[in-house]
Amino acid sequence: MGSTDYKFEGWMGLDPESAKGKMVWQEFEPKPWEETDIDMRVTHCGICGSDMHTLRSGWGPTLYPCCVGHEVVGVAVRVGSKAEGNIKVGDRVGVGAQSGSCLNVNGDCEACANGLEQHCNRLVGTYNGTYANGGKSYGGYSLYNRSPSHFVIKIPDAIPSAEAAPMLCGGITTYSPLRQHGCGPGKKVGIVGVGGLGHFGILFAKALGADRVVAISRKANKKEDALKLGADAYIATDDDADWVKNNAQSLDLIICTVSSSKMPITGYCQLLRTRGTLVQLGAPEDGGLEIPAFALIGRGIKLGGSIIGSPDEIREMLDLVVAKNVKPWVEERPMKDANQAIQDMNDGKARYRLVLKNEW
Repeated sequence: MGSTDYKFEGWMGLDPESAKGKMVWQEFEPKPWEETDIDMRVTHCGICGSDMHTLRSGWGPTLYPCCVGHEVVGVAVRVGSKAEGNIKVGDRVGVGAQSGSCLNVNGDCEACANGLEQHCNRLVGTYNGTYANGGKSYGGYSLYNRSPSHFVIKIPDAIPSAEAAPMLCGGITTYSPLRQHGCGPGKKVGIVGVGGLGHFGILFAKALGADRVVAISRKANKKEDALKLGADAYIATDDDADWVKNNAQSLDLIICTVSSSKMPITGYCQLLRTRGTLVQLGAPEDGGLEIPAFALIGRGIKLGGSIIGSPDEIREMLDLVVAKNVKPWVEERPMKDANQAIQDMNDGKARYRLVLKNEW
């Protein structure tokens, strides 16, 4: 691999108990170096709900030991001779939730051929994944990160690192479906869930020019925040018995960020206008989503899903962030306090994205 003068160390989950604040700091072996790779010295890493799902093996068995974190920003310290992206040592760069795909090397991948790498059957996550060369992927709760350059993004100078980090998963996960489904002037958009993802949904729906943005949550306690973020209206489904009737057929598009099988998805569909679309982003651990066929059939409702975004979509999103001065709500925590930070995030204390910072 060639020696480096730095060690790869980070917070490792050794078993499902690690999700309770029991990660252990230790050294790890990154993927074997390839000349298409980039090493970065990590300065910031956002905390994502996916980190918790993975630490506790919520979506399936995790490949322990696992270093989570896939909203990673830092400084390039080693750039392979065949690296993409015109990245040089010293550049500020980031990597999101994906760090590998087949890249259509055999000419048989429709997703990669069309710039939709996030839908590749051979997707490699930035952590808890296995690369084609057999190496494991380790995330950004760490001092250094190694990732294939195709998935490493240059961070525009105008975006502070602590704000750029959560955009690389939380941000793109909402930006991509909003963009895919025509969010813009003339559209009325609902965002279900006012959390790490949902707050980005409100920000990006406004930045893309939607006529009306409606935040939807269970309780009224986030109304003030949602309106400050730019929402035009707020629906509290637990606090208004007539929320469906009062808001029926008022939205063109709903982006649902909630990860629960118990959410009132039929009610959400009733908020859509004829041939409106609901896009599901949250991935529940507690069972499947159920919806009566007639909730879709009557008005031609379209039901869809979306996962992260391609590297090109991330670059497009960052350009919009600069152009529209999009400002996420982030709170920085020292990397040494990661165990407490994941517990706070899991307890719903983030307003709305916690970002770990290395004390370099």
